[in-house]
Amino acid sequence: MVKTDKSLIDAHIKGDTTAFGEIVRRYGDGLLGYLTRMTGSVERAEDLFQETFKRVHEKADTFRGNRIKSWLFAIATNVAIDGFRKNSRLQVTSLNQKLDCDDGEERELGAVAVADNSYEPSQKAIMSERKEQVRQALELLPAKQRATLVLAYYQQLSYPEVAQALDCSVGTVKTQMYRALKTLAQRLPDISKDTK
Repeated sequence: MVKTDKSLIDAHIKGDTTAFGEIVRRYGDGLLGYLTRMTGSVERAEDLFQETFKRVHEKADTFRGNRIKSWLFAIATNVAIDGFRKNSRLQVTSLNQKLDCDDGEERELGAVAVADNSYEPSQKAIMSERKEQVRQALELLPAKQRATLVLAYYQQLSYPEVAQALDCSVGTVKTQMYRALKTLAQRLPDISKDTK
């Protein structure tokens, strides 16, 4: 029988050492992928990953609800933003990194999917240039807008789950998403024209 998130947290609080390991196994890959997208560095993401689960362990008794995913991403977001503040400059996100997604697929962040390899070299050069433009535009987004976009698009959290993770209202999530997409559209006018 598969244990619920709530039962795993309860077991962990009572001292069951296997319960915490199950939480890490269940959500670790997605959380590490999120932190990597936020920081642009696997090494930095791994440090933040450890800090996130340290806080989860320390704050397990504050968990309310049945599903832990939004709560984990809220802690990870706070850890990442604290990390940005400590470094006194925003870390960049590398869109060229291959990341494991929740669906088990490995994808390149910001990559434009190319289904077949029949493109001419000039088309490949154009695609490569577009990927670089998208990467640069995403790096320039404010941390909250980038977090909203990554949580909703790459982690496929619903707006209410994103709101819970970012400790804000659903309306704020919608506003942040709108602003992020508007900024990307302004910074990437040639790409948005080509897709119409």
